Amino acid sequence: MIAYVRGTLAYMDPEESLVVVETAGVGYGICLSGRDLEFLPGTGEEVRLYTYLQVKEDSWQLYGFLTREDQKLFKMLIGVNGIGPKGALGILTALSADDLRFAVLADDAKAIARAPGIGNKTAQKLILELKDKLKLEDAFEARLAKAQQREEADTAGLTKAKNEAVEALAALGYSASEALKAVRQTDLTEDMGVEEILKAALKYM
Repeated sequence: MIAYVRGTLAYMDPEESLVVVETAGVGYGICLSGRDLEFLPGTGEEVRLYTYLQVKEDSWQLYGFLTREDQKLFKMLIGVNGIGPKGALGILTALSADDLRFAVLADDAKAIARAPGIGNKTAQKLILELKDKLKLEDAFEARLAKAQQREEADTAGLTKAKNEAVEALAALGYSASEALKAVRQTDLTEDMGVEEILKAALKYM
């Protein structure tokens, strides 16, 4: 079993929903959902994709996911009669993992049927087969965890900008204590960059 592939993103083909990841001199062709394609780094950068290997008599195909969560949901989806790998990727393109969980738990077949190739009957069958495998508590916990991660990332970005503003003030001739005090006195928001923080801090100098 190939649990994941980590390497350099060598090639992307959005029309075919395909990427090639090169590792140890080997290029792995991996099919992705349209949603994951949008969040990939640039060509030439490192990427790690959690994978599922489909083995047929005439071919082997890797399917990739940016998170274990999507990998797990993909395996559940292809376990539903009538949904193959391409259909599962289509669902994960139309709906995020969170939205899919809530759609299943809320019996929202219309939301699931918006995925390409998924009709209302298939959506209803999906809900029937997956409802007992998904928990509302897990859906809320996953959404809360993502919100916390975004908040931590925003806070980290703001802290970095504050530190750079303090360094810039020190470079202008102010003491470290004066610079730090001025930055702390400003009314900071998460969307403020270094220049904005610096301008606001200078008003207190």
